[in-house]
Amino acid sequence: GKFSKSRGVGVFGDMAKDTGIPADIWRFYLLYLRPEGQDSAFSWSDLMLKNNSELLNNLGNFINRAGMFVCKFFGGTVPDMVLTPDDKRLLARVTLELRQYHQLLEKVRWVA
Repeated sequence: GKFSKSRGVGVFGDMAKDTGIPADIWRFYLLYLRPEGQDSAFSWSDLMLKNNSELLNNLGNFINRAGMFVCKFFGGTVPDMVLTPDDKRLLARVTLELRQYHQLLEKVRWVA
């Protein structure tokens, strides 16, 4: 059913802690479902599905591919990075965009 803090319906911080599920998995799932102006529905089966399919499979696949790439093309060692002026300009632009993104996240209002 719909979560309600006043009626005690939902999974709250102390309950989440007691599940033994690591905090990072909760963080991932809650950010994945983060509502943008409407309520979101929680289900244990969806938490398990998103953890297994989105987090573990996708992240594991990415890490495996990155490791294999480094082994195949760089002898298992990531080479030192040498930044060109264009690289530095790009990083400055990305940093600016991330700051603006964070500012916008801070402005999000929770709808009750």
